[in-house]
Amino acid sequence: MPPADRKPLVLIVEDEAPIADVLRLYLERAGYVVAVESDGVRGLIAVRDQHPDAIILDVGLPGMDGTEICRRMRAGGDWTPVLFCTARDDEVDRVLGLEMGGDDYITKPFSPREVVARVKVALRHAQSTEVTGEVVTMGRVTLDRGARRVLVEGDEIALTATEFDLLAYLMQHPGRVITRDHLLEEVWGYASAVGTRTVDVHVAQVRSKLGDASPIRTVRGVGYSAESS
Repeated sequence: MPPADRKPLVLIVEDEAPIADVLRLYLERAGYVVAVESDGVRGLIAVRDQHPDAIILDVGLPGMDGTEICRRMRAGGDWTPVLFCTARDDEVDRVLGLEMGGDDYITKPFSPREVVARVKVALRHAQSTEVTGEVVTMGRVTLDRGARRVLVEGDEIALTATEFDLLAYLMQHPGRVITRDHLLEEVWGYASAVGTRTVDVHVAQVRSKLGDASPIRTVRGVGYSAESS
């Protein structure tokens, strides 16, 4: 989280200059500091040197693709929010980006205002300090919302900011069946037109990380619930 006297830094890694320029303009108007790189290798260097607060990452980049940048970040313990941006409208690409640890996925063409809104959501997740219902335990899983930590039998599990907020929302509504549309509105902050597949992929990622301790249950045809095993 940036200090109160510093504007959040958003890094754009995009090889199409007109798109990068439009995104920079809209983000700067929204009050962000913006840095731009046009190839994957320089993008990864900028991630490590500039420590941005959020990253808009094109998938198809020269030098190194966006999913590889994200994979290296997560492998190195960097959980900066990543919003993938690509011209590909293929579900396989969307799922791959989220499985690599992405927090969101934007398909070109897009509205620059929508991108700004999603950046705000991603930063809100990463900077959340809400402590209502601070510690919740279900079976072997303990979630500390104030510290933004998840433990399985005392061992900390690394989650992205979005994965954490998804698990927190479900665990703070124990036994309640939450629809995918409702999760999109409450966790991501936008309407279901974005695609409920995003929810499914994030749930799958949380389950994979928590293993058989995961409290998330699927209610076929409806959505998900969190229940003690």
